[in-house]
Amino acid sequence: MGAPLRAAALRRRLDALYLHYDHRFVDPDPLQFARAQAAPEDQEVVGLVAAALAYGNVKQIKRSIQAALEILGPRPARALRRLDPRRAARTLEPFRHRFNTGRDVACLFFLLRQMLEGWGSVQAFFAQGLQPDAGHVGPALASFCARALALDCAGLYGRGALPPGARVRFFFPSPVDGSACKRLNLYLRWMVRREGVDLGLWRDVDPAALIIPLDAHIITLGKRLGLTQRTSPGWPMALEITESLRRLDPRDPVKYDFALHRMGLWKKEDEIRSLER
Repeated sequence: MGAPLRAAALRRRLDALYLHYDHRFVDPDPLQFARAQAAPEDQEVVGLVAAALAYGNVKQIKRSIQAALEILGPRPARALRRLDPRRAARTLEPFRHRFNTGRDVACLFFLLRQMLEGWGSVQAFFAQGLQPDAGHVGPALASFCARALALDCAGLYGRGALPPGARVRFFFPSPVDGSACKRLNLYLRWMVRREGVDLGLWRDVDPAALIIPLDAHIITLGKRLGLTQRTSPGWPMALEITESLRRLDPRDPVKYDFALHRMGLWKKEDEIRSLER
C-alpha cells in the first residue's frame, strides 16, 4: 500500500476508534478528577494536580490523587488561594506516591496559589511563554517549567534557591532536558482540546500545537503503526509521533491519544491489528 493510501486508511480507522472511545471510557483515568469538578477554575487546578501524580499503578494513582485533593475540599481553587503551605505540608505528612511526598504536593499547591494570585489562572501563567511561531508547545512548556520552579517554595526545602534534589521538580520536567513531558502534555491535552473527552478550557493555546503524551502504550503503538522510527523514548520521539499524527489531522494531532492509550491499556489486540493492515 502506498503512503497516501496507508495514511487515508489509518485515518479512517483511527477516526472510528476516536468516536468509539468517548466519555464512557474515562474511568480509570486521572482526567475523571478534573471532569468531576463543576467550575472551570477548579477543573484547571485539579487537572494539574491529577496530571502531576499520573505515574505508576493506575489504582495507586487514583488513591494518591484523591488523598492529595482531600485537603482542598469541594472548591479547590478557592482553597488554594488561602492555602498555608507549611500547614498543608504537615497535613500531608503521611502522603506517599512512589518517591513523591506530602511536602512535594504542598509545594505544588503553593506554586498553584502563586499562579492564581499573580496571573489569575494557570492558563494565563502558561501563556506568558507562548511563542506563536514555534509550531508546537515545546518552548512554552520549557518556559512554564522554568518559571514555575522559580516561584517561592515557602522554605519547604530549606532556605535559598530550590535545591536540585527537590522532588517537586518531578512535576515540572522540561523538553530542554530531553524529557517527553508526558504528564504535562497530558494536562495540556485536557485543557486545550475542545472535543471528545477533553475539557477545552484554554483558548490561548491552539490544539494544533499540542504534543502527544508519550507513555509506554503510545510508544508501543507508535512503533507498531510506523509513527516513529526512534527507539529511545523522550522529547524527539514525542515530536516524531505527533508529526506523524499531524499528517492525519493537522488541526488536532493528539485527538487520537485517548483511544490509542485505551487500546494499549486494555490490550485490545484485535483493534490494534486492524490499524496495522
